[in-house]
Amino acid sequence: MLLRTTATLALLAVLAAPLGAQPYPTSWDPALLQRTDVKSAMTLLEQNFPKQVDEWIRLTEMPGKSKLEQQRAAYVKRVFEQEGLKPTVDSIGNVIGVRKGTGGGPTIVIMAHMDVVFPPEATTKVRRSGDTLYAPGVGDNTASVANMLATLRTMNATKFRHTGDIVFIGTVQEELGLKGADYWLANNPRPDLLIAPDGAYGSVAYGALGIYWTRYVFTSPGAHTLASRGRPTPVKAVAEAIDKLYALQFGPLPDGAVMNIGQIHGGNIFNAVPQELYFTVDLRSPDPVLLDSLDRTITRITRDVADRQKVGLRVEIEQKSGAGGTEKQLAGARAHPLVQTAIDINRTLGISAGMPGAQEAVATGATDANPGVVRKIPSIAIGGSKSNGAHQLTEYALASTALPSTKLLYLLTATFADGIRTVPPAKIVP
Repeated sequence: MLLRTTATLALLAVLAAPLGAQPYPTSWDPALLQRTDVKSAMTLLEQNFPKQVDEWIRLTEMPGKSKLEQQRAAYVKRVFEQEGLKPTVDSIGNVIGVRKGTGGGPTIVIMAHMDVVFPPEATTKVRRSGDTLYAPGVGDNTASVANMLATLRTMNATKFRHTGDIVFIGTVQEELGLKGADYWLANNPRPDLLIAPDGAYGSVAYGALGIYWTRYVFTSPGAHTLASRGRPTPVKAVAEAIDKLYALQFGPLPDGAVMNIGQIHGGNIFNAVPQELYFTVDLRSPDPVLLDSLDRTITRITRDVADRQKVGLRVEIEQKSGAGGTEKQLAGARAHPLVQTAIDINRTLGISAGMPGAQEAVATGATDANPGVVRKIPSIAIGGSKSNGAHQLTEYALASTALPSTKLLYLLTATFADGIRTVPPAKIVP
């Protein structure tokens, strides 16, 4: 049991304060790792880590493409049951297990997405070479699912007690626009804190990169090649629209935006004007005003081109994941103790950012934390392992890095679940 102190009440008061008034906390005290209860949990995670890696590999080799997560979901549900939770599966497919608190503390949600981008026919057999695991989906985000299960098991094995509820969720359809996380948040009571183990190793993401996916479909009656001269064609419309869109001027990330046209599809045969042709736009920005403005501009330009080329246009919105704000706009969120505590624990555990020059905390993110950020819930994403090649068949992860990542998840959750940080915040950010 993590002993409650007067700092617990101080922490809860901080959590209840408006975001803009949050203080930066003092450093997470490394001496806490020597406390008997914390030390016991860390030792157990180390002893059980080989089994955790085995489970990580088993999960990776299960099919998990978005909307096809059922086998992984059944596994997570079974573990929740074995650990004494009473799991439920909601209508979209999220698996939810609640570890009940004694009452009066903050509700903490841990969301680890179970889905990957690879179809069932992809070879997901894990190849291990030394410390490296090679397989599509091994890092994004299967490592974090195993980390979450290890955290739950350790809490049970050490009989960890906490005041608020800890809600463990294996989410679905993250790769299709964070749909599982957004669905759960839209249909359940608002939590106090949200942690998404997913993202860059050693970096804490406290923002939300807005992501809009739109399909622009040009249509025409079509015609045989011999009758095509002078006829309207979606091909010319697509070519003109894409040329105009890539001529748009706007600032770069992190505060600006990025646009990519990832797909062009249409037509069935060589010798005919296509009746339908489309391209897709992936538009991203942390600034909600800029994101909406660019979205409207892109649609207006595309409509103007369709009218000029005398073809039809159908606009299909695939997803609109909201933007959390720029670094300046998120100053209040950055000041929240959840962010700084995660940074401090990373430092204590010796976890460094995965890429040269990477920041300890970034006001962006494209994870299950995003829907929480947009709803003004203190939300962060933390890495599950040091990995590379996400969304590629050549993806790999360093197995040993999942251990400090799991320790981070445990310590961060335990800190806020029952106040193991014993030093009160030192100053108020203006």
